[in-house]
Amino acid sequence: MAATPLPPAVQGAPPQAVGNPGVVAPDGMPQPPGTDMTGICFRDQLWLNTYPLDRNLVFDYFALSPFYDWSCNNEQLRSRSIHPLDLSHLSKMTGTEYALSEVMEPHLFVIRKQKRDGPEKVTPMLTYYILDGSIYQAPQLASVFASRIGRALYHISKAFNTAASKLEKIGYADAENEESNSESITGKEAIDLKELKRVDHILATLQRKLPPAPPPPPFPEGYAPSMSEMEKDLENQRASEQPTSVDPIIDQGPAKRTKF
Repeated sequence: MAATPLPPAVQGAPPQAVGNPGVVAPDGMPQPPGTDMTGICFRDQLWLNTYPLDRNLVFDYFALSPFYDWSCNNEQLRSRSIHPLDLSHLSKMTGTEYALSEVMEPHLFVIRKQKRDGPEKVTPMLTYYILDGSIYQAPQLASVFASRIGRALYHISKAFNTAASKLEKIGYADAENEESNSESITGKEAIDLKELKRVDHILATLQRKLPPAPPPPPFPEGYAPSMSEMEKDLENQRASEQPTSVDPIIDQGPAKRTKF
């Protein structure tokens, strides 16, 4: 393994990180990192300019970040000049360790923090990834679900509020249209009734001006009319004897204007 700069604690200077400086314990070793550190990012551009970022040196670069737990089994292997990711030695130990799970050199490296209780018994704890030289902590699945559900609920409630406001506007417009339509319908009905009365009056006046109907022919000899026919004849005679009314529109001629 190529030689890399010693950890800040060994050099006697406090470790520095982007957004989260390390805290040094009284015995000279930094305290273990917290559980939730998804809000910070670590990047050492000087180290990246000096050493290549590959699967052999990526753990030394990760050890410079505030995500690194100095009490892990990997650090014990580093103190004995053994590669910290050597699985043949890590499988014989118990406690907290880091393992390189996925590699896409030189852009992406995924490091998993896990607790080892035996050679085959491992419990995952946290996941970190190095993307183009920047180290991040991956959020937990529960946090991802909570964030996605909260975002979905926000957009759903916003959509319902927008739809409700638009429906209220549509309801107001429909009510106004119904009122205007009812007013126009009532106006048309009133105009139609006036015209209908006027036409009936004209037809009745014209019918009165027509000559009376000729008398019916005499009954043949030996025929006796029924009472209903006699009543109809009397009604026709009475109607013909009534005086005809004068149409105020047709028979009065041109309107006379008063002179001042």
